[in-house]
Amino acid sequence: MIRLIFMGTPEFSLPGLSSLINDKSYDIVGIFTQPDKAVGRHQTLTLPPVKNLALKHNLKVFQPQKIKAEIETIKNLQPDLIVVIAYGKIIPQEILDIPKYGCINVHASLLPKYRGAACLNAPILNGDLETGITIMQMEAGLDTGPILRQAKIKLTGTETLENVHDKLSLLGAELLNPTLHDFIAEKITPQIQDEPQASYIKILKKEDGRIDWNKPAQELERMVRAYNPWPGTYTGSNQKNVKIISVDHEILRTNSHKIGESFLNEGRLAIQCGQDALYILKLQLEGKKIMESAEFLRGHKLEPLI
Repeated sequence: MIRLIFMGTPEFSLPGLSSLINDKSYDIVGIFTQPDKAVGRHQTLTLPPVKNLALKHNLKVFQPQKIKAEIETIKNLQPDLIVVIAYGKIIPQEILDIPKYGCINVHASLLPKYRGAACLNAPILNGDLETGITIMQMEAGLDTGPILRQAKIKLTGTETLENVHDKLSLLGAELLNPTLHDFIAEKITPQIQDEPQASYIKILKKEDGRIDWNKPAQELERMVRAYNPWPGTYTGSNQKNVKIISVDHEILRTNSHKIGESFLNEGRLAIQCGQDALYILKLQLEGKKIMESAEFLRGHKLEPLI
């Protein structure tokens, strides 16, 4: 039986962890996840999703502030293999060197494209026709290790971040166990990544969601989908933020209004962009509930949203 350590934190990690729990080939000797977090207005202490699942299966959970401090702990657990899915921390070389079969990462892009944290958002934001999962051996560089296996999904140009997250989370879990079995049985030849094709994606911050209406409508339509639900997209109104929750996929081909001006077209709320305009489907005023644009128009006079 393979002694296995799992490292992961968010919802994205759960299908993969579940598949490992259900595979009797593995003795899961430890789960490493990020510390509990204070969440929301009331700062309620909340367990990471991976911890919740681990505790349901009576697995031993470790939540270090710094993973490097746990080198001796990991050595003492004597893992043959470490599997990492969206852990959220860089794994130092000293830990990568511990298990006999190394550390295997499930990454949510078709490497070498989109190395880094925001790999789920980037294909939507850039209008790509496909994305996928890469299972790779880990090394000291950020997502630079040899590829074991990949699987793709097509993008239609209507997906939100939430859609892609859910599809790739399940796809990664589906791919994980057969890949691990073949890798351990030496049936896979790891493929070195093509470095000239590599691209890096920065970590997203809340301010990245501020809409610049000077940009073309097509680009902003993708942005709204790519940042839904996080970091979200927003604009300013009378020194208050208005969240743009969703927009119509169909672009309004007009350039007859001032950039950033909100206006009605056939009774529908639209905003002029640097090129063409966007129909707003759902929005949220600060401190209020999410509204359909028709509901917003019934209760508010048409005024600048930026």
